[in-house]
Amino acid sequence: MKALHEVLELPQVRFLGNVQFGVDIDLADLQCRYDAVVFATGASKDRDLDIPGIGLPGSFGGAEFASWYDGSPDAPADWPFTAESIAVIGAGNVALDVARMLSKTADELLSTEIADNVYRGLKSSPVRDVHLFARRGPAQAKFTPLELRELDESPNVEVIVDPADITFDEASLAAKAQDSQIRMVTRELEKYATRARDRRPRKLHLHFFENPVEVVGSDSVVALRTERTQYVGNGETAGSGIHTQWPVQAVYRCIGYRSTTLPGLPWDDNRAVVPHIAGRVIDRHGGALPGIYVNGWIKRGPVGLIGRTRSDAAETVKSLLEDLSVLPRAVDRDQNSIDALLLSRRVQHTTLRGWLRLDAHERELGAQCDRERVKVVDRAAMIAISGVDRDTARR
Repeated sequence: MKALHEVLELPQVRFLGNVQFGVDIDLADLQCRYDAVVFATGASKDRDLDIPGIGLPGSFGGAEFASWYDGSPDAPADWPFTAESIAVIGAGNVALDVARMLSKTADELLSTEIADNVYRGLKSSPVRDVHLFARRGPAQAKFTPLELRELDESPNVEVIVDPADITFDEASLAAKAQDSQIRMVTRELEKYATRARDRRPRKLHLHFFENPVEVVGSDSVVALRTERTQYVGNGETAGSGIHTQWPVQAVYRCIGYRSTTLPGLPWDDNRAVVPHIAGRVIDRHGGALPGIYVNGWIKRGPVGLIGRTRSDAAETVKSLLEDLSVLPRAVDRDQNSIDALLLSRRVQHTTLRGWLRLDAHERELGAQCDRERVKVVDRAAMIAISGVDRDTARR
């Protein structure tokens, strides 16, 4: 956050918030005011899982849930917590984080920045068991060691792994030998599988070699049906024909993110990205669109962490700098022109000063209850606290 503040405080940087591309402004609005436009809009939607019953009430997307517990103003204020047993589908850090949020008690999370509505929702949850299902083995899990270890630090949640799931084929053993992160992850899972059970009231079960094939129910989720998988070589798995039905009342799929189209830009629907060459947006014939660039997950798809994104950004910026001499020149070069446009369209946009006011307000709310901050999640309240009208046409 400190680094972000430092960048936004630079005199050559302006921040305009609460502005939705494709609704409040479009590509033509930007192109006539800026020499270049870089899109770094990420991936916010859940990837689909094509199995029967996935659309039943009680079946949710992990991204949808994460948006709620992160305090997004676009998320619903309340979340339906009625399930005592919950299934989480996925074998990455997002699945692990969703399982962690579902299994921990609300009071444990008060040390974080969770919003009051999130605290109240989690406080009402009757959950006793959370089951995470991965279709491949422990060596193929995409967890990071730190996230996995953190699961077991809760005084209220016992992490359970079936010893029968701790098995490796030759390719998996080779991967363990070559990759220290895989070694640390599998070592942690082996520890969970071999230790004695304890009395912590909530249980988080990590299941491997279980491929979800159906969400069972008529009016709502009553179970998840999985097929046991087995190694078939090179760390890959295939179905064994053995099925298990797990009684659960909610299912969260965490199998990846998907970007959404940007109005006016080309789109690769198969990969769910904007087509590009080294960050330069290209049309369907492969020609570069002058002055339009992409970066991050909208550029390469939802893979990689911050380190990958940095190298990705370096590539895009390199392309932009190489193009400086041939970029189309903006017609309207008045820096306040964009503010005037937004005001004419009655867009209540905020500025850096407004953002800092909201940040200070949230910290003050936190200080009143001995927390670092309490998030404000209602959009109207965020706008009012930011003081949009006070910052008209100012940075």
